[in-house]
Amino acid sequence: MSKRNKIIYWIATLWLALGMTSTGIIQLLKMDTAGATAPPGADGIKLLGYPVFFLTILGVWKLLGVVAILAPRYPLVKEWAYAGFFFLTTGAIATHITLGHPVTESLPALLLVLTVVSWYFRPAGRKIVVS
Repeated sequence: MSKRNKIIYWIATLWLALGMTSTGIIQLLKMDTAGATAPPGADGIKLLGYPVFFLTILGVWKLLGVVAILAPRYPLVKEWAYAGFFFLTTGAIATHITLGHPVTESLPALLLVLTVVSWYFRPAGRKIVVS
């Protein structure tokens, strides 16, 4: 793996981990962020049409996914974490589009891009070896 690809991987992965950790903590605490069109907290989740207990599930999944993608080894667990982040972000984007929110102002769109970039540029030791 080239030095350039390693740098791209780690920048995307660390930004992804930071984004998922921060939103996961906000969701676990059921907090609201002022000024957002659809905040990830209790009021925002109700606005999006989901029950408030869904925040706990999302928060736990996000934090476990961050641990999985940052931990060394366990490539199968990493694949599941990346898949989970992909489904989580595309589901969030679909929800926002359905409600008429602009995608360009959406944090899930950025997290989706970071998920794909991190997955694509991951080192060989973090990939599943198919024989």
